Amino acid sequence: MPLVRIDAFGDEARIDALGRAVGDALVETIGVPPDDRFQVLTAHDGAGSTLRYGGYLGVERDDGIVFVAITMRAGRTAAQKQALYRRIAELAAEYAGTEPRNMFVTLYENQPADWSLGHGLAQYVEEPAAVSPPGEGGAAPSGR
Repeated sequence: MPLVRIDAFGDEARIDALGRAVGDALVETIGVPPDDRFQVLTAHDGAGSTLRYGGYLGVERDDGIVFVAITMRAGRTAAQKQALYRRIAELAAEYAGTEPRNMFVTLYENQPADWSLGHGLAQYVEEPAAVSPPGEGGAAPSGR
Protein backbone atom coordinates (compact mmCIF):
# COMPACT_ATOMS: atom_id res chain seq x y z
CA MET A 1 0.00 0.00 0.00
CA PRO A 2 2.27 2.73 -1.18
CA LEU A 3 1.58 6.40 -0.64
CA VAL A 4 2.89 8.40 -3.59
CA ARG A 5 3.60 12.12 -3.63
CA ILE A 6 4.42 13.78 -6.94
CA ASP A 7 5.55 17.38 -7.36
CA ALA A 8 6.13 18.84 -10.82
CA PHE A 9 5.67 21.92 -12.95
CA GLY A 10 2.72 21.61 -15.28
CA ASP A 11 -0.99 21.43 -15.72
CA GLU A 12 -3.56 18.93 -14.48
CA ALA A 13 -3.15 16.66 -17.52
CA ARG A 14 0.61 16.31 -16.99
CA ILE A 15 0.27 15.67 -13.27
CA ASP A 16 -2.46 13.07 -13.90
CA ALA A 17 -0.28 11.32 -16.52
CA LEU A 18 2.64 11.21 -14.06
CA GLY A 19 0.37 9.72 -11.39
CA ARG A 20 -0.76 7.03 -13.83
CA ALA A 21 2.86 6.31 -14.79
CA VAL A 22 3.95 5.80 -11.19
CA GLY A 23 0.84 3.77 -10.34
CA ASP A 24 1.25 1.49 -13.36
CA ALA A 25 4.95 1.01 -12.61
CA LEU A 26 4.15 -0.04 -9.03
CA VAL A 27 1.65 -2.61 -10.31
CA GLU A 28 4.01 -3.97 -12.98
CA THR A 29 7.24 -4.17 -11.00
CA ILE A 30 6.39 -4.90 -7.38
CA GLY A 31 2.88 -6.32 -7.55
CA VAL A 32 0.85 -3.52 -5.99
CA PRO A 33 -2.88 -4.18 -6.58
CA PRO A 34 -4.30 -2.00 -9.39
CA ASP A 35 -6.86 -0.33 -7.10
CA ASP A 36 -4.17 0.60 -4.55
CA ARG A 37 -3.72 4.19 -5.79
CA PHE A 38 -3.11 6.57 -2.93
CA GLN A 39 -1.47 9.65 -4.42
CA VAL A 40 -0.96 13.31 -3.60
CA LEU A 41 -0.32 15.14 -6.88
CA THR A 42 0.86 18.76 -6.76
CA ALA A 43 1.40 21.03 -9.75
CA HIS A 44 3.76 23.97 -9.23
CA ASP A 45 3.60 27.16 -11.28
CA GLY A 46 7.02 28.68 -10.58
CA ALA A 47 5.46 31.84 -9.15
CA GLY A 48 3.35 30.92 -6.11
CA SER A 49 5.25 27.68 -5.68
CA THR A 50 8.41 26.34 -7.22
CA LEU A 51 10.82 23.42 -7.34
CA ARG A 52 14.58 23.58 -6.94
CA TYR A 53 17.07 21.18 -8.51
CA GLY A 54 20.68 20.99 -9.58
CA GLY A 55 22.98 18.89 -11.71
CA TYR A 56 24.06 16.55 -8.91
CA LEU A 57 25.83 13.35 -10.06
CA GLY A 58 26.12 14.78 -13.57
CA VAL A 59 22.40 14.62 -14.35
CA GLU A 60 21.39 17.77 -16.23
CA ARG A 61 17.86 18.49 -15.03
CA ASP A 62 15.57 21.27 -16.21
CA ASP A 63 12.05 22.56 -15.55
CA GLY A 64 10.72 19.15 -16.62
CA ILE A 65 11.84 17.89 -13.18
CA VAL A 66 9.47 15.55 -11.37
CA PHE A 67 9.93 14.69 -7.70
CA VAL A 68 8.35 11.37 -6.72
CA ALA A 69 8.31 10.25 -3.08
CA ILE A 70 7.01 6.76 -2.42
CA THR A 71 6.34 5.47 1.09
CA MET A 72 5.69 1.74 1.42
CA ARG A 73 6.20 -1.23 3.66
CA ALA A 74 9.72 -2.67 3.71
CA GLY A 75 10.58 -5.92 1.97
CA ARG A 76 11.52 -5.25 -1.67
CA THR A 77 14.93 -6.19 -3.03
CA ALA A 78 17.37 -3.74 -4.59
CA ALA A 79 16.64 -5.34 -7.97
CA GLN A 80 12.89 -4.76 -7.56
CA LYS A 81 13.52 -1.13 -6.63
CA GLN A 82 15.79 -0.63 -9.64
CA ALA A 83 13.12 -2.14 -11.91
CA LEU A 84 10.56 0.22 -10.37
CA TYR A 85 12.71 3.32 -10.97
CA ARG A 86 13.38 2.25 -14.56
CA ARG A 87 9.71 1.58 -15.30
CA ILE A 88 8.61 4.88 -13.75
CA ALA A 89 11.03 6.72 -16.05
CA GLU A 90 9.83 4.76 -19.10
CA LEU A 91 6.13 5.32 -18.40
CA ALA A 92 6.61 9.00 -17.48
CA ALA A 93 8.24 9.47 -20.90
CA GLU A 94 5.43 7.58 -22.62
CA TYR A 95 2.46 9.09 -20.74
CA ALA A 96 3.68 12.63 -19.98
CA GLY A 97 6.59 13.27 -22.34
CA THR A 98 8.95 13.62 -19.38
CA GLU A 99 12.60 12.93 -20.11
CA PRO A 100 13.97 10.12 -17.91
CA ARG A 101 16.79 12.40 -16.69
CA ASN A 102 14.13 14.54 -15.00
CA MET A 103 12.65 11.75 -12.86
CA PHE A 104 13.86 12.11 -9.27
CA VAL A 105 12.47 9.23 -7.19
CA THR A 106 12.90 8.56 -3.50
CA LEU A 107 11.58 5.54 -1.67
CA TYR A 108 10.83 5.44 2.06
CA GLU A 109 10.20 2.11 3.76
CA ASN A 110 8.41 1.45 7.01
CA GLN A 111 6.77 -1.34 8.99
CA PRO A 112 3.19 -2.71 9.02
CA ALA A 113 2.32 -0.89 12.27
CA ASP A 114 3.14 2.44 10.59
CA TRP A 115 -0.10 2.42 8.55
CA SER A 116 -3.71 3.24 9.37
CA LEU A 117 -6.00 2.97 6.34
CA GLY A 118 -9.12 4.23 8.07
CA HIS A 119 -11.29 3.69 11.16
CA GLY A 120 -8.30 4.48 13.40
CA LEU A 121 -6.99 0.93 12.97
CA ALA A 122 -3.59 -0.44 12.01
CA GLN A 123 -4.99 -2.85 9.39
CA TYR A 124 -1.66 -4.56 8.74
CA VAL A 125 -1.30 -5.45 12.42
CA GLU A 126 -3.39 -8.27 13.80
CA GLU A 127 -6.01 -6.65 16.03
CA PRO A 128 -7.59 -8.38 19.03
CA ALA A 129 -11.08 -9.65 18.09
CA ALA A 130 -12.75 -7.65 20.89
CA VAL A 131 -11.60 -4.27 19.56
CA SER A 132 -14.11 -2.37 17.39
CA PRO A 133 -13.35 0.65 15.21
CA PRO A 134 -14.19 3.98 16.88
CA GLY A 135 -17.89 4.79 16.51
CA GLU A 136 -18.84 1.17 15.73
CA GLY A 137 -19.66 -0.23 19.16
CA GLY A 138 -17.26 -1.53 21.75
CA ALA A 139 -16.21 0.08 24.97
CA ALA A 140 -15.99 3.84 25.21
CA PRO A 141 -12.60 5.31 26.10
CA SER A 142 -12.14 5.63 29.87
CA GLY A 143 -10.74 9.16 29.65
CA ARG A 144 -7.61 8.19 31.57
